[in-house]
Amino acid sequence: MRDYEFQLLDAIADNPTVTQAGLAVQLGVAVGSINWYIKRMVAKGYVKATRMHRTRLKYHLTPEGVAVLARRTAEYMEQSLLVYRKLRIAAMETAVDIQSKGIECVLLQGDSDATDILRLTLLEHGVVSTSESADWLVRCVGHDYYLESCNDVRANNRLHESGSTT
Repeated sequence: MRDYEFQLLDAIADNPTVTQAGLAVQLGVAVGSINWYIKRMVAKGYVKATRMHRTRLKYHLTPEGVAVLARRTAEYMEQSLLVYRKLRIAAMETAVDIQSKGIECVLLQGDSDATDILRLTLLEHGVVSTSESADWLVRCVGHDYYLESCNDVRANNRLHESGSTT
């Protein structure tokens, strides 16, 4: 199942009386595309449309639609938990590394879920994370954490600012 199909089933499950125009706005696609997607979902047996008024339809997920939506939701949750577990392990390894170096405060750089996981893990390990200033910097890049001396970072920045390359 493709993402747009999952999003469409989810939106219909949330509000069976939603219009095609409303779905288009919600999913960020053209109304004509929504019409085409709904016809595909009906053909696959995931959605049933019934007439509410002369020009208005009400959408229902069929048992097959509910099953496929539940299966996709479970897959998404399992994938999300797998990513969380990997981030949590990396965060704990980083926290232990920081503690083993006797570092008590780090400058935490990044604004993502990975950064939040690291921030909470550092808190559990008694390491203060700040966004102001510290001797050590932890950068969150994707799903990885990098510990660097702020002195090295400052020196590197000065080299780049002066145009030197070594």
